[in-house]
Formats: sequence, structure tokens, C-alpha cells
Amino acid sequence: MRINRKTLQHVGIHAILIIALIAVAFPIYYAFTMATHTHQDAYAFPPILTPGDQFVPNVLEAWRRVDMGVVLNNSLIIAVLVSIGKIVFSVLAAFAFTHFKFKGSWFLFPLCMVTQMMPLPIRVIPLYQTMANLGWLNTYKALTIPYLASTTGIILFRQFYMTVPEELADAARVDGASPMQYLRSILIPLSWTNIAALLVIEFVYMWNEYLWPNIVTTASDMRVAQMGLRMLYTSERGAAEWNIIMAGTLVIMLPPLIVLILFRKQFAQGIAMQTTK
Repeated sequence: MRINRKTLQHVGIHAILIIALIAVAFPIYYAFTMATHTHQDAYAFPPILTPGDQFVPNVLEAWRRVDMGVVLNNSLIIAVLVSIGKIVFSVLAAFAFTHFKFKGSWFLFPLCMVTQMMPLPIRVIPLYQTMANLGWLNTYKALTIPYLASTTGIILFRQFYMTVPEELADAARVDGASPMQYLRSILIPLSWTNIAALLVIEFVYMWNEYLWPNIVTTASDMRVAQMGLRMLYTSERGAAEWNIIMAGTLVIMLPPLIVLILFRKQFAQGIAMQTTK
């Protein structure tokens, strides 16, 4: 019996996808399994791959050690403020670049592109000095305002607005709509998938941010989730308590996972729209 080439291709693709799924899912499963065991069982060899009965005690211990409620609340506030702020500024900037002609526009957009090539570590020292001079250390201002400008968001919305037919703007102008009314009533409703995609990207990015919060905050009530996770590595036993660390890791993973699940459809559509342009 001959197997046609198309069937072999489907089998091969599905095999690759299954292998990729296992490679991604197994570390998460192993983290969950380790979070359900005692300290001694976490160091067992060979590793125990079946869940235990210590998950709730381990989560409660991780919560107590780093004051998990405070760090989760701080990360949530920062991630939400930065995500919404980036979307607002990106939409307005992209709208200006695509629908207005002003002096210096030919220079400003390439300048925005250049900033994309400058990672945060390069800007840490002058940015920290600026925050210190303004008296913003250990505040939400220092943790959010430096992130509000987003070259990625500007490019994302600019590329989309360039595909919108100019006839829509002309029709809105004939109907007496102002530029902001046109943006609010037509462009933003058309941009929901892009907005959702950027929201997910920025929320996850800010939730995982560690370097900058570690630099500009020293107060215990301003710690973020990743700083709390780092604190779990400090153990009175000397050896890292991986069961506690993994329990804390799973708790910290939940908020971005929930956001991704809620906006998964719009996120996938937004990314697909950009890759097909």
C-alpha cells in the first residue's frame, strides 16, 4: 500500500508540532510537580514526575516569604499603566505620522526607529540620574513613565493606518468630522486587533521586567513580581528550596497567562495581520 506525499507531510508536521508542544509543556509540568513535593523530594534522584500533596503549603510559604500580595499588586499596576499608556501614545503618534504633514516628520520617524536599536541597559545610567534628579526613585513614576514611548507600537499602528483607504478620511472630512473624531470613530474601532496584540505583548514584557525595577526601587513595598521571585532563591537551609521557588513561579505566571488567554484570538489576528503585510 502506497502512502501519498501529502499524507506524509501531514504526519511529519503533526509530529513536529507534538514534539514542540512537549518541549514547551514539560518544563511547566515539571515545575508544577516539584511545587507539590517537600524539600527532600525536590532533590530526589531520579526526579519524581508525579504530583505530590504539598502544593498549597508550598504556595502559602512562598506567599509569606516575599509578601506576594504586594509584589503582584505592584507588577499589576505597572503592567496595566504601561500597556494602556503605550497604546494611547502609539495610536496618537502613528496617527500624526500618517495623517498630518509637519516640518521634521521626515526626521522624527527615523529617529524613533533608531531608539529601537538602543536597549535599556545602554540608557540605564542617564535615565537613573534623571529619575533621581526628579525625586522619582521608589515611585510608580520611575517604574512606568520611562516605558511609555514605544517605537514598536508606533510602527505597528503606522503600518496599519497606511493600509486604510484615504477615501475614509475624505468621507469623514466631508461629513464635518474633526481629525480626532475620525480617529476615535473609525480608526480605533478598526485597530482593535492591533490594540489587543500590543496589550498582550507589553503586559507580558512589563510583568517580566527585572533590571529597571531593581535599579530604581529599594523600598520593600515597591518590589515587583520578578524581584520577589529572586528573593525566593535565598534560603535558610543553604540549598535552594526548589519546591517553594517553583510554587512562587507558578503563582507569578498566572496573571500574564490569564491576559494571554483572554486576548488570544485578537493577539493571533493582530500578529497575523502584521506578518501578511
